[in-house]
Amino acid sequence: QVQLVESGGGSVQSGGSLRLSCAASGYTGRSYCMGWFRQAPGKEREGVAAIDSDGRTSYADSVKGRFFISQDNAKNTLYLQMNSLKPEDTAMYYCAANPIDRTVVPGILSVGGAWNFGYWGQGTQVTVSS
Repeated sequence: QVQLVESGGGSVQSGGSLRLSCAASGYTGRSYCMGWFRQAPGKEREGVAAIDSDGRTSYADSVKGRFFISQDNAKNTLYLQMNSLKPEDTAMYYCAANPIDRTVVPGILSVGGAWNFGYWGQGTQVTVSS
């Protein structure tokens, strides 16, 4: 059973940085695409960033150049470095694993693409104040 546990969320002022971590277990030996999603109160879930086992990445336009996804395969840990944070980045951030798309494909962060992420963490809250 795949388990994902996020950490690193918190409160920060606009322009600040945070690094989210996601510790993964239960799928050693398999290659999954991994991703970060977020959901703000009253809004739909939004794909933020994705990465595959070869390091190919995809980002939402709203975070390109500010957020960076990476992974440490030896530690089975996924990261999201968030820089130049804005109040509109405030949301619950979720780590997710995609056992279907083994590589980053167009649309992987779309509403339809998110359906292929079958495993989700509990989320970590990020709050950015102006």
